[in-house]
Amino acid sequence: MIVENTQTQMRKGILEYCILSIISRGEIYASDIIAELKKAQLLVVEGTLYPLLTRLKNNGLLTYNWVESVSGPPRKYYVLSEEGKNVLEQLDKTWQELVYAVQTAIGDRK
Repeated sequence: MIVENTQTQMRKGILEYCILSIISRGEIYASDIIAELKKAQLLVVEGTLYPLLTRLKNNGLLTYNWVESVSGPPRKYYVLSEEGKNVLEQLDKTWQELVYAVQTAIGDRK
C-alpha cells in the first residue's frame, strides 16, 4: 500500500511537466496527448487530463485552436503560450537538478 501511494505521488508530480513537454512539440489533440503518455507508460484518463489542461490554460500556459474534423465535430488542439514555453524551460532546469540530486542521493546502492 505504501509503495503504490508513493508511486502515484511521484507520477502526479511529473505529469504537468510531461504534458507541457509533449505539447511543446507542436499543436496536439487531447487524445494524442493521452497516447503519448501511454507510450511513455504514464497512464492517464480523460477525466484526469481535461481538468489539468483547463488549469494549465487558465494559468496562461496553453492556448488552443479549434480545427474542423472530417469525421465529427471540430477538435481542440493545444499549443504552448509564450508563458508556457518560459515555464517549461524553468521546469527543464528543475528536472535536471532533481535527476542529479536523486542520482547522487541513491549513489551506488545497487
